[in-house]
Amino acid sequence: MAILRNLHVAIALGALAVAALAFAGGQITAPGIAEALDDRAELAIAEAGGAPVTARFVSGNGFPSRHPVLSGGQELDEATRDKVAKAVAAIPGVGGIRWADGTAFVQSTAAPLEPLHCEEDVAALLRARTIRFEEGSARIDAASGELVDEVADALRPCLGSIIAITGHTDASGPEAGNLALSRERAQAVRSALMARGIPADGLHARGRGSRSPVEGLEPTDPANRRIEFSVVATEPIRPTPVDTPGPR
Repeated sequence: MAILRNLHVAIALGALAVAALAFAGGQITAPGIAEALDDRAELAIAEAGGAPVTARFVSGNGFPSRHPVLSGGQELDEATRDKVAKAVAAIPGVGGIRWADGTAFVQSTAAPLEPLHCEEDVAALLRARTIRFEEGSARIDAASGELVDEVADALRPCLGSIIAITGHTDASGPEAGNLALSRERAQAVRSALMARGIPADGLHARGRGSRSPVEGLEPTDPANRRIEFSVVATEPIRPTPVDTPGPR
């Protein structure tokens, strides 16, 4: 019994170490990425004639982000705001953007832009944090609500594509139960994203149980409990498949 208890403690400590390393890695690299995007955004805004506008590459909880919020320039006309937003969106590495005082999308006659970086952006969000669920349940933990908000924002540039949501578990239990739970959790995330405005027909939920552990981890490691996203088809919607903010 003591051996089993020590094994559980070792597994838990291992999971905490993996999470700590992932978080630290994200903190080391993310600020530099955000700073580089901030410098390029400042130049793009100036070239677009929107000098009063600023782009803030920080999420609501203070983490560096590729999804800027544009603010300032309230006196600019809508055409200039649209030009500024598209200039920032065109910077390599920038994900979905929005105005602090405006709507998420702009109706435009311009040629549609291709979806940008959404899968990579979501992976970056989930590298240091995890969508958590109540123990043994498919109910998303309330503390993960803000992370789901950020995932929804990151997926907006891929609207019109087929986005696969895959649930995984560890191997600490009967595989039939693991498979069912992984499917239910993927469905719960799908429902949460639909509630945040992501179209249902573009979201496909599936579960793999414990069949695909994270490379380098034991199948029973709790760190295998995760949700993954992938873009399995790309058919951009028109006229604006990329999240470029528009009129107030």
